[in-house]
Parts: sequence; structure tokens; C-alpha cells
Amino acid sequence: MTREGTVSAPPSPPTTGAAPSSAGRSVLAAYLALALTWGASFLFIKVALTGLSPAQTVLGRLALGALALNVIMLVTRRRWPGRPVFWAHMGVIALMLCVVPFLLFAWAGQYIPSGLSSIYNATTPLMTILVTLAALRQERLGTAGVLGLLLGAAGVVVVLAPWDLGAETGPWWAQAACLGATFCYGLSFAYTRRFVLAYGHDAPTVAAAQVSVAALVMLALSPLLATGPVRLDLPVVASMAVLGVFGTGLAYVWNTSVIARWGAATASTVTYLTPLVGVVLGVAVLGETLTWNQPLGAVIVVVGIMTGQGVIGSWSGRRSP
Repeated sequence: MTREGTVSAPPSPPTTGAAPSSAGRSVLAAYLALALTWGASFLFIKVALTGLSPAQTVLGRLALGALALNVIMLVTRRRWPGRPVFWAHMGVIALMLCVVPFLLFAWAGQYIPSGLSSIYNATTPLMTILVTLAALRQERLGTAGVLGLLLGAAGVVVVLAPWDLGAETGPWWAQAACLGATFCYGLSFAYTRRFVLAYGHDAPTVAAAQVSVAALVMLALSPLLATGPVRLDLPVVASMAVLGVFGTGLAYVWNTSVIARWGAATASTVTYLTPLVGVVLGVAVLGETLTWNQPLGAVIVVVGIMTGQGVIGSWSGRRSP
């Protein structure tokens, strides 16, 4: 999945070997590649929009991502799932995790800075918690979880800046579209946990299935949505290649390796780094302006996520819930 989003796989047992330091460096490189790729994805979206429409950008990234993941399936000799009901679930996931949020982020990218989009993308864990609480009755929030949600919501308000809507940060409805995209991510994660994980397929297989279905859905919609002139200069082509092959394809393989070596909880901390990468690249490469409330709100959101996940509690010596 994308974060933009992630797909969890069951952690593998600890490995023993002659060169653990080499394996450690490898997983660290995968972790940093994830943070850089997902954090920079909004920069690539912004550049791609200079020559493509939002729907054309989404179609291109899904097609390239599906191609990369299908090559991985072929090289690793993985088998495609055979149950029709699984593919029906993949249709739902493809819409909620790929097509709709990608379209919302690409559309919003026309009106707001790429760094601001990356900040809003960091609210995905908060949206996931909210949806999971509503959809999965067995989930319960402790004190840390409630405090984390409240802090995260406060951070979103600070970023949104309701006292100065429509200023340099862009229109409020474009920012709301980003929150709608992360809400879709939250829905898809809860749906995956409820209906998909029981089939036992690993993360690369699930990712290849959902991205391939999403590419087919977007291809079917392209006569209606992906219209307009196309200008393919070098920056646009390079941005689409990185966004599709890496951000929508290979990133899932890296994510799987990090989860297998470090566990899902540690792997999820990549969310803390992606806003930093997105904001820095937006300012340095695109010359975007940064208002005081955006980094402040981002910090509050990240602290809220860390509080809700029990990270801050563990640092202070208390047991996390």
C-alpha cells in the first residue's frame, strides 16, 4: 500500500548470519529510501502537473507502478491469487487506496504547495485510528490514544489556519481534499485488515494486485477524466518515472523488508520523516514559501501520532498501551 501508505506483513523470525551489520545497513538504506521517495512524491506530482492534468498524472503513476510490481512478481516467481472474492476486495482497495486519494492529492496539487500536501499526508495514521475505531469494534483507545487524537486534530487546525484561509497556503477546499485523501487511506487500511489479511498473501503480492487493478480502473476512466493537452518535457517525464516506478512500485518492496526486519511499529515511523522531506524539497527545489503555522502544525501532528502509538510513553519509561 501507499503512504503515501503502507501494507503490513507479518514479521519474519530473527535471522542469523555472518554479516548482520551488512543486513542492518541494507534495511536502514531501505528505510531512508522510503522516507525520501514518499516525502518527495508531492514534489514530483507538482512537477508532473506542469505538463499533465491531475487524472493524466494518476494514470501515468499507476501504470508505471503496476509495471514495476508486475516485473517484481515475475522475477520473484510469485503466484497471483486465484480466488474471485479476493479480486473483488482488491477492486475496493484499488479505489480507496489508489484511485480516489491519488486523484484528490493531484487535484489539490494545482492549488497548494507540495510541502503542505506532504504535511497533510502525515495525518494518515490519525485517520486510520479514527476509521478503525468505528469499523473494528474490538479496537479501543486508551488515554494515550485519546490524547494523541486530540493533539493530531489540533495540529491539523494549526496547519489549516482557519484565521487566514485563502492566503499563501492556498484555498481551504484544496487542503480539505488532502484530508479527504488521507481519510480514504484510513478506510482502506481498516478494510484491508478486515477483509484482505486473512487470505495470507504477502505485501508485494497484495501491492501488485491492488495497483494493477487500480491502473485498469484508471485506464477505463481515462476517456472521461484524463483529457486535455499533454506536454512531455524532461522534468515531467523524469518526475513521472520516479513517482510511478519508485513511489508507486518499488517502495512497497522496501516497506516489506523494513517491516520484516524491524517490525511494523518501527516501520511506521517513516511517517515522521516524510513531511520533513516534502517541505524541504518544496522550499529548496520549487521555491515554495513556508508560513509559521505549517511546521508548527506538522510538529503537533507528529507528536500526536507518537503519543497515540505509545512512543513518547515508552521514552518516558512508562509502558505503552
